[in-house]
Amino acid sequence: MIFKEKQKSQPILREQVWQAFKKVKSNGGTYGVDKLSIKEVSTQPRKYLYPVWNRLASGSYFPKAVREVSIPKEEGKTRKLGIPTVQDRTAQMVIREELEQDVDHLFSSSSYGYRPNKSAHQAIVQCRKHCMELDWAIDLDIKSFFDEIDHVLMLNALRHFTKKKHIHLYVKRWLEAPVVKKDGTIHPRTKGTPQGGVISPLLANIFLHVVFDSWMEKHHPEVKFERYADDIIIHCKNFKQAMRTLEAVKHRLFQCKLEIKDGKSNIVYCKRNQKKHPPFAVHYVTFDFLGFTFKPRMVKGYFGHFHLGFTPSISRKRQKRINQTLFKMKLHRMVHLCLSDLAGIIAAKVRGWIHYYGKVRMSELHYVFRFLNMRLAKWVRNKYRRFRRKHWFASYKWLQETAKQYPTMFVHWQYGFMP
Repeated sequence: MIFKEKQKSQPILREQVWQAFKKVKSNGGTYGVDKLSIKEVSTQPRKYLYPVWNRLASGSYFPKAVREVSIPKEEGKTRKLGIPTVQDRTAQMVIREELEQDVDHLFSSSSYGYRPNKSAHQAIVQCRKHCMELDWAIDLDIKSFFDEIDHVLMLNALRHFTKKKHIHLYVKRWLEAPVVKKDGTIHPRTKGTPQGGVISPLLANIFLHVVFDSWMEKHHPEVKFERYADDIIIHCKNFKQAMRTLEAVKHRLFQCKLEIKDGKSNIVYCKRNQKKHPPFAVHYVTFDFLGFTFKPRMVKGYFGHFHLGFTPSISRKRQKRINQTLFKMKLHRMVHLCLSDLAGIIAAKVRGWIHYYGKVRMSELHYVFRFLNMRLAKWVRNKYRRFRRKHWFASYKWLQETAKQYPTMFVHWQYGFMP
């Protein structure tokens, strides 16, 4: 792709746009309000990407409206996402790459979300370590964080990290981009940043670094915490310290025009054998963080001795969500395929679940894969007529024999989750 480069008012090169689009393409995603797909843009880069670079470099770039879509949440509710166009996502990636190089090294070491060389597993390991060291934890949940970010405070937080005018110019325009509802009506955006935009996670980290991370490290250095985007766990030595810290955090968030979700932020006792238990009844002894449930469990220590520890494993909510995903795939109806074809269809999903949730206490995944094996047994029953009038266990036994002969056919069979 060759662009004729001229003198521009903003320091953005054509190569930045091309590299940004390649990352947007690798991330995938759907179309925006213009219904222009990534495939169409990639086939005609000169037509669609040259205007992006030309307008970004000249300061005349204005984003299009954001298409609003709804996705289901674990509680049965829906979450609203804002999907920018492919061209706008490319422009956001250009600014994000430049801004990330300037700000990432300034972030707190306790911030793990959407950062290079940081992962959710690192946050889980650190959280487990702090739960073993400190008796109490605050499970903090900010109400509608991405939808409630104040634009003035967001731009003020951005000024703490960079003085580049073109970054402030385009971030302001992205924040103010209107929203197109499902019915086609256009609504102006007065607060929040679209959860679905390329640059939104970085803006969220910048905002919460000023609002929470640096404030905690300055005013409450005695406590520990982990933050992954807007998911926060705070660790305290005793219950009184946890109460004081929670009230201080509530006040701080109120000053920054945010609030804690009612009934979602609790003080949890990290119960284990080696600790002196409190003299009063504790209401909460478990919390969820990044899809894992932390609670008292029997763990194997040194010399083979078992004791009560406070450790994570896949949460019940995520188990149910995975089962719902498997149910919606309707594997038992794909009787026109053979068993190895089914294995290929679900291989990527199963491998992803194992690699993420299997990092800690993989044995807890038996609930998920037992359900999957039952779905496969139902496929056997529908596929072969000789099993239809027999008890369901006959088809399950046939699946067991097949698993013994071909133990590597399905990904979860390879990890020992046999029928």
